[in-house]
Amino acid sequence: MKTILVYTKEEAARNAFAVEKFKSLLGAELVTPDYRGEADVVINRSNDYGIAEFYESRGVRVFNPCAFTRLANDKQAAYDFMEKNGIPVMPTRYGTPPFVKKPKDGHGGEGVVMCSSADEYDESFVCQKPASDLGKDLRVWVLGGEIKAAFLRVSKTDFRSNFCLGGDAVPYNLSSGETALIKKIIVLVDGDYYGIDFIFDGGKIVFNELEDAVGARILYAKTETDIFAEYGKYILDNCSKAV
Repeated sequence: MKTILVYTKEEAARNAFAVEKFKSLLGAELVTPDYRGEADVVINRSNDYGIAEFYESRGVRVFNPCAFTRLANDKQAAYDFMEKNGIPVMPTRYGTPPFVKKPKDGHGGEGVVMCSSADEYDESFVCQKPASDLGKDLRVWVLGGEIKAAFLRVSKTDFRSNFCLGGDAVPYNLSSGETALIKKIIVLVDGDYYGIDFIFDGGKIVFNELEDAVGARILYAKTETDIFAEYGKYILDNCSKAV
């Protein structure tokens, strides 16, 4: 069984630990997004749904599936989808200052800015009403339809609280209501291993984004959880069921 692991060259270098994990656990061959060779299993960590689309059309199992990757990497589509299905989101297509402007396909807080002028509104970006509780968010990790961990990420210097941007992270105990909301999202989306990010408005969690190629730095830094080992076992179990 040939397993390929898809990363851009830049992300493969930045995520060398994850690459080595997938290689050792699954014997995965690292390839770049332009690869279209033979594969029996695809672990797509590129955020490019076209890769999943190509292999799924040939009957190959892809982690994560095309539909999930496509939704997760278009923030506006994700907000519209969640709002349509009764998941709370901050209003988008919003141009009353102050408002948050972010690339529709951005990750890790890159390119996200707080705008103070209506002239900065741009419909090619996501323009969104800010949540009331700036500088903190909630990251939830999901594997195989199960909640694996939840961390509160907090920044004292930036309205963005991403761990990779210097924000701190502490374990977070989900309330029953928060757990119910997360499980509702899990049922709506068809993913294998991913993250769900929430912001806080009036003290309540509000959907912010799906993280397709979700990282695990917080989990390895702050817990004993070996999430990539669990993901590797999940992939093997699911591939054996498909045979």
